[in-house]
Amino acid sequence: MARTNSRFGDAGPMNVERLRQVGSTHPTVQQALGLVRAADPEGQRLLVEGIWAHEVVLATGTVIESSWVCPDVMWSGRARDLAQEVAERAQRAYRVSGRTLHRLVERDRPDGPVSVVLPRSWLPEDVELPEQALVLVADALETPGNLGTLIRTLDGCAADALVVTEPRTSLLHPRVFRASHGTSLTVPSLVFPDTRVAVDWLHGQGCRVLLAVAAPDAIDYRRADWSGATAVVVGNERYGVSSAWGAYGFDAVQVPMLGRGDSLNAAVAASVLSYEARARKGGGTRWREPAPLPADR
Repeated sequence: MARTNSRFGDAGPMNVERLRQVGSTHPTVQQALGLVRAADPEGQRLLVEGIWAHEVVLATGTVIESSWVCPDVMWSGRARDLAQEVAERAQRAYRVSGRTLHRLVERDRPDGPVSVVLPRSWLPEDVELPEQALVLVADALETPGNLGTLIRTLDGCAADALVVTEPRTSLLHPRVFRASHGTSLTVPSLVFPDTRVAVDWLHGQGCRVLLAVAAPDAIDYRRADWSGATAVVVGNERYGVSSAWGAYGFDAVQVPMLGRGDSLNAAVAASVLSYEARARKGGGTRWREPAPLPADR
């Protein structure tokens, strides 16, 4: 039996052509315009665009608050089917002109809907770490692309959580989402503005803390002890791990620099250390059961 959809006022399949049309002055569009190249100052919303991003949103069950579609840019059958599915899932769905849609996207050639979604917000009590836990701490990272790449790595090596301290960029920045290939919606992530609170939580979870630093007295990562629950702290792209972490006297590990450069990119160093830790701890179990997220084609 065909169902009734309140957005259209009659029974039958949803048709995006019959969504209410709004312009750039509509309040929801105005809100979305502020999220195109920046994170939500309220720390709740993320703007996503296109077929791949919406496939990820649907696959992860992320709440869609508002969505906009322009029938003129739905080039494929998949785009049209996806637009219908997104409109059905969204709390609010609208039709917009091509001109308005282009203001809501960064790409020159949009290929599907644009939506504001509400990613899950993790609390410390939501995260329970196993005995051989692997946690990565991102301390004062500034570049959204680095943070997103780091999250993608954590997903790849089945780490148990990301901890962000002294945040300089938001987990909800659109470039974090894209660089993570959508895994920012699934990797458990906690934000602690105060380093002391983060240390207390890690100690409460039984984690041994290792600082990733490029220093002569740091332990070669291949000789480090990775047994038990382990948290690796990776620091700011320019200044490294902050003095707040150094004050605790935690052991330091390094990836040896065998050429003339003095250090690796923060995300690259995190990848090397995370996969070494995973190899020592054995195969991970988190995220092995769900199907892989859609690929960015």
